[in-house]
Amino acid sequence: MPLLDELAFPLALTLAFTFGLAVRQIGLPPLVGFLAAGFVLRGVGLESHATIDVIGDFGVLILLFTIGLKLRLEQLARPPVWLGASAHAIVTSGTLAALWWFVGMSPVEALLLGFALSFSSTVFTVKVFEDRGELGASFANVAIGILVMQDLFAVVFLSVSGGTLPSPWAVLLVGLLAARPLLHRLLERSGHGELLPLFGLFAAVGLGSTLFGLVGLKPDLGALVLGMLLAGHPRASDVAGQLFAFKEVLLVGFFLQIGLSGLPGWTELTMAVLFLLLLPLKSLLFVWLLCRLGLRARSSFLAALSLTTYSEFGLIVVGLATAEGWLDPSWLVALAVAVALSFLVAAPLNSLNNQFYERLRPWLRSFEQPGAIDTTLDELGPVRIVVFGMGRVGTAAYDRLRMDMGDVALGVDADPLTVAAHQRAGRRVVLGDATDVEWWARITTRMKERRRRGMVEVGAVVLALPAQETNLYVLDKIVASRFAGTISAIAYNEEDAQHLKDAGATSAFEARAEAGIGLASQIRARIDAASPNPATRLSPNVPAVEGGRQHALIDELRDRPHDA
Repeated sequence: MPLLDELAFPLALTLAFTFGLAVRQIGLPPLVGFLAAGFVLRGVGLESHATIDVIGDFGVLILLFTIGLKLRLEQLARPPVWLGASAHAIVTSGTLAALWWFVGMSPVEALLLGFALSFSSTVFTVKVFEDRGELGASFANVAIGILVMQDLFAVVFLSVSGGTLPSPWAVLLVGLLAARPLLHRLLERSGHGELLPLFGLFAAVGLGSTLFGLVGLKPDLGALVLGMLLAGHPRASDVAGQLFAFKEVLLVGFFLQIGLSGLPGWTELTMAVLFLLLLPLKSLLFVWLLCRLGLRARSSFLAALSLTTYSEFGLIVVGLATAEGWLDPSWLVALAVAVALSFLVAAPLNSLNNQFYERLRPWLRSFEQPGAIDTTLDELGPVRIVVFGMGRVGTAAYDRLRMDMGDVALGVDADPLTVAAHQRAGRRVVLGDATDVEWWARITTRMKERRRRGMVEVGAVVLALPAQETNLYVLDKIVASRFAGTISAIAYNEEDAQHLKDAGATSAFEARAEAGIGLASQIRARIDAASPNPATRLSPNVPAVEGGRQHALIDELRDRPHDA
């Protein structure tokens, strides 16, 4: 249908936006709407589209590159990562293969299908963590490490099963390690304008993807490796930030691709539903393995829940097996539907992950090993103000509080690397996940003890967590604990600020508006400093606020630190 082909791309954009907006209104992630748009396009006769395919593939490359920017090799060396991923792949593949063999498949067919179903979606998992601001949390690090291991398993399988081993020239890729200082120098010279995101695209596509593809390795893996080579550089997070919106738009193409992969008949739909029924077993195996390998029940559960999907890599495995004649093509359609359905199920589950853990906590903790640790439950210490979230906004608030009021603040962050960096800089920051119910139980106990001893209590809390949903969850915990002090929150738009106030925050400050106030404050201070006549100064008795975004917040905490 020539007309459909001509209108396919604008129609895809229209449907993606319409369905994404619709599902957002009922509390589901927009990606669910993107999947639905893909199925509708398939239903009206569109089987594929070159532009959508290019955009989707490009989006996955950029996603893996940004994962690499935040990944450390030591994360992959942890037993819960490499051993957990390996054991899960073996047990899942073997168990599912036995099931398919039992229903009449050949051993080879059964093993291939079991292996394909063992993968979890990298795109979905990372997107969930990004949306919730949890990429630095310990359970997120474990989950992403497991996904990287699964990607490596897929690369090995595709290289061997395709009959085309990597080129002997692949060994030269080790030379990229020697090129790391040059890459860092290029990053530093890229400035802060349009060259910075262009450098990221050059590294991910021009170098990583292209070089790995030329020697017979997966281009996606090349983008991931280039990101890892840049990880640890002070400006790596700037590159990821510049590419964020670009990557989000491109990934719409990926989700459209999933929906376009095929419409099922009754047989394929039945198999897809059967695959879906097996997902809880896949998740439970992750929980059991991670607990046995020393993680706390909560971290094991949250990591496992994020991995409760089927994967785009599983589709690649089955696609190759179909092309080689090892599997019937109907399995590819069935798995494509199962991937989409797993996203539909996992999206709302992950949006309520902490609530689900609270309900299941007594049962899940029975899996936990004695002495299991993966986060520090530190004491509050002699503090008056607690800052949750020590990113740029939280750090600026903390530093200004210490400048104005002395060492009265304590920072709390869930990312061990962030905490370590702050501690090296001399800040009082502890490792703690503000969404962890056990952490809150410990803190509540300590606060009660302080009250009984007549000690000075915490009088103010600052919520500077990176996601609105997380800020609201923590705010609910604070309000439920009957905290009597000031609760100040940072929001990233006016609508979110109002939601925080409605949920119980004493005040909420819109970050971009506060940036303008801070800029005006600094301009005023510089004009006053340059004026030789005190009578002509704008406001000689009011100090300027460095850091901008915390202008009104600091004023409030300075005036009301003793409300508890």
